[in-house]
Amino acid sequence: MKSAQEAQADPKYKTAVTELLYQLADDDFIIAFRGSEWLGLAPHIEEDVAFSSINQDTMGHAAIYYQLLEALGEGDADALAHDREAGQRKNAILLEEVNGPGHYLKKPLYDWAFAVVRHYFYAQAKKVRIESLKNSSYQPLADAAVKINMELYYHLLHWKTWFTQLVTAKGEAPERMKNAIDKVCEDMEGVLTLGPKGANMAALGLIEEEKLLTQRWHNEMEKVFEPLPISLPPVQAKRGNGREGVHTEDLNSALATLGEVYKQDPVASW
Repeated sequence: MKSAQEAQADPKYKTAVTELLYQLADDDFIIAFRGSEWLGLAPHIEEDVAFSSINQDTMGHAAIYYQLLEALGEGDADALAHDREAGQRKNAILLEEVNGPGHYLKKPLYDWAFAVVRHYFYAQAKKVRIESLKNSSYQPLADAAVKINMELYYHLLHWKTWFTQLVTAKGEAPERMKNAIDKVCEDMEGVLTLGPKGANMAALGLIEEEKLLTQRWHNEMEKVFEPLPISLPPVQAKRGNGREGVHTEDLNSALATLGEVYKQDPVASW
């Protein structure tokens, strides 16, 4: 296993590990923000507390990855989180999408079915990656994965419970969930991909091959869908690959909000 110092001394290795870390960090950063917009809007107060805790954990995971990037000489962790343009971001497009029409402070018409499906599908994909990263050839990342995995277990259980309950509920819930599943699957491939440098990441032992990780995600999802009255649609990357810097206006608006306070005083202690 390599240390940060050893990774910096190996240009090919450093390029691969920084690419992977940016993907991991940016994914968690933006999905935690979208989740945080549900504060005060979740179906009930217990969910409001639980969802807020999950988002706080997830933003903490993003901070861990940004700190690992700082240790590799990529710059200040806070700047990496708040002061990079949309085109520099590596997050999947699905994760940047707004929760629904309106604004979280003004007439929000958010879709809880979409929130449940997006967070559940993402949590399962993240769990697959984290299990692989526990054996990463980059020691700091392997150590981080062990820590993150402890919290992720509860996140996944939370969203799986919501998912199965709503899909099997009475009334309009199953149809709304089916629509949300179709919508999420249109861009879910963008979450599962490791991007154009994925083969190098696997060859260097940073993480297992994309094809293998994707199959594991499908296997886990099939176990959940098997007893349900609906099926899992094929996953696509309909709007492009965020790993290559392709994004939507939703990301621009999110970054403007996320960086508003930071940019008022970038040298402040956070």
